[in-house]
Amino acid sequence: MLLRTFGASMAIAVIGLTLGFLYGGATGLAVTAILAVLEVSLSFDNAVVNATVLVKMSPFWQKIFLTVGVAIAVFGMRLVFPLLIVGITAKLTPAEAIRLALEKGDPHQKGTYGYLLHQAHPAIAAFGGIFLLMLFLDFILEEREITWLTWVERPLARVGKLDQLSVVVSLVVLAIAATQLAPAGKEATVLLSGALGMITYLVVNGLGELFNVEAEEVEEEGEAVVARNGGRAVVVAVGKAAFFLFLYLEVLDASFSFDGVVGAFAITSDPIIIAIGLGIGAMFIRSLTVYLVKKGTLAEYVYLEHGALWAIGALAFLLLFTMKYEVPEVVTGLIGVGFIAAAFVSSVVRNRRLEADEKAGGVQREPAGV
Repeated sequence: MLLRTFGASMAIAVIGLTLGFLYGGATGLAVTAILAVLEVSLSFDNAVVNATVLVKMSPFWQKIFLTVGVAIAVFGMRLVFPLLIVGITAKLTPAEAIRLALEKGDPHQKGTYGYLLHQAHPAIAAFGGIFLLMLFLDFILEEREITWLTWVERPLARVGKLDQLSVVVSLVVLAIAATQLAPAGKEATVLLSGALGMITYLVVNGLGELFNVEAEEVEEEGEAVVARNGGRAVVVAVGKAAFFLFLYLEVLDASFSFDGVVGAFAITSDPIIIAIGLGIGAMFIRSLTVYLVKKGTLAEYVYLEHGALWAIGALAFLLLFTMKYEVPEVVTGLIGVGFIAAAFVSSVVRNRRLEADEKAGGVQREPAGV
């Protein structure tokens, strides 16, 4: 199963590393490999979150996510998106943006591609930070049967009964970020970008909810089928329901990509190497997502989703924080991996406790969390 799931990723990695070598020699090869590792480390939590959505989609749409979705992720977010941002902020035509990118100028030198992208960072950080913050808040403010960090999740869930609290909190955070963290002269840009990030989340999430089909609605709506996942029968979306879930996944992936794309320019200003290196990493993250779905890992390790969403919350604040302060990419990656690892360990402990209770003949019940 490992080879079948990660085979395409391994093939892409070999092709990508070869292209990196042919394009930039030994240095191009090394930088490509570093960027691939950077993308995987920064987006590990993305795989877990994506898996919670992908498990609701049919095998056909899972393949679409792994094929068409990768093309969008690699060429759209890792290549076209930076060019688009530079073109808009510097008022350049697409041809001029591409020419500037291929010049491989020093990102610290005014007027270069890397410099212009860095100048656009506040807008990117505000958009992505608020989008991810909304995702985190909608999760943590919802009452759930299973909790991980019970001492904080349950009080937040009680407070979350207030209608539209996530929107209110996000607006307050955006106002603070615009006044306290935005560079001088960028306050309006940060406010506008953050508002667009919030609108994008509300629209995409709203469409996802609109076409989200519950098990009891299958026969009436015809938008879901029963499939197997990790040995369990689950209801998965097809048709327009799956299509909007796919769109949701792509927007979610785009938000996760911001820190990787911007962080890559700290390593190299070459857009071709960046696209190849981050593209390899993006492919592995997608394969990992599919692997988690096929193995039913999220059902077995129930706290993984919690850990991933807490990592998203941390990433949202870090993105906003980077508008004023430098945050090493390794810190961002380690925070995400740390939350996931802690959630995994907690899940293992929970499973062993339940197994011990069952063997002892005790009453099996779901622990509240830690």
